[in-house]
Amino acid sequence: MTIKQLASYLNVNERTVLKLVQEGLLPGVKVGNQWRFRRAMIDTWLDDQMLGITPRYVEPPPATAPRRLLTLADCFEASHILPELAAKSKLSVVVELAAHAEQLGLVREATWFVGALVQRENVMPSAVENGLAFMHTLRRNPQQVMRPFMVLGRSKQGVDFDALDAKPTHLFFVLGLKYEELHLPWLSKLVQMLAQPEVVPALLEAETRAQLYQRLADAERRLEPAIAGQ
Repeated sequence: MTIKQLASYLNVNERTVLKLVQEGLLPGVKVGNQWRFRRAMIDTWLDDQMLGITPRYVEPPPATAPRRLLTLADCFEASHILPELAAKSKLSVVVELAAHAEQLGLVREATWFVGALVQRENVMPSAVENGLAFMHTLRRNPQQVMRPFMVLGRSKQGVDFDALDAKPTHLFFVLGLKYEELHLPWLSKLVQMLAQPEVVPALLEAETRAQLYQRLADAERRLEPAIAGQ
């Protein structure tokens, strides 16, 4: 797509598109003096914005179905945590976490989940700065995801996951979503929770699943007064 086509697709003016891509906030490539954009990468970028994983620059379309207001406890349990991943590569991280989700009965097939997560990674890596990755699928499959969930894998050593800052990734959050529950408030809240400066070090230092879960729950509680005051 050209800048003009993308501006029409996003329903914004061309100056906004140019500003975002020049600042590195929108995925694009310059061919000569012209910017070009892949539809799949733009859709993935929008997906991350709607999930609250990246800052919102373009307003998403209105939701067509009621939103469920989930809390961390609604989609996450201590059993969902793998405190020390055996995986040492990007693909093996995905396989290990997908297998854990299947073992817990959260997805019907680990094979499908691996393929869906890898497809998303091939379009745009899910790892961000500060040793974090937020994995999810490009398309929601209600028949495959038993209920909205999150699983967490930790690698103290770290894994090269194509992070934005080129550093190893240590905490891998895998999100199992459904179409009608795309705009779940707990996803953007999760990013805010992890933005608290003490949270990531506390998660890396935790010794057990129970401690990891409790430290995330504590981060959620500390965030609640701030959200209530907005």
